[in-house]
Amino acid sequence: MDVKIRSAVVYSVLRLLAFLVPLGIMMLFPIFREMYWLALIFAALIGVSLSIIFLRRPLDDVSQSLAERRAQRTDVRTEKSAAEKDAEIEDAANDAARGASAEHPDA
Repeated sequence: MDVKIRSAVVYSVLRLLAFLVPLGIMMLFPIFREMYWLALIFAALIGVSLSIIFLRRPLDDVSQSLAERRAQRTDVRTEKSAAEKDAEIEDAANDAARGASAEHPDA
């Protein structure tokens, strides 16, 4: 579980850096200081592009860990407890006993 959390943190930090580094570089130019919203848009586009190109493996790790976690939750939810299994066995035995007594009313 520790490795999965680590990969999520690494991916998040790298995504932030892919946005903040271009933003910081663009803010050095006077035109982007005046129109900061333009710098934000360009930094977001650059960050998305960099993450698509270079962060494919960390994204795959994070996606895989999320899929495994979801599968574990689904398995836990669909698994029946021992009491539920016992109740089903008892119901089946009762139904079988009722069926046998209905076939042989003399007994």
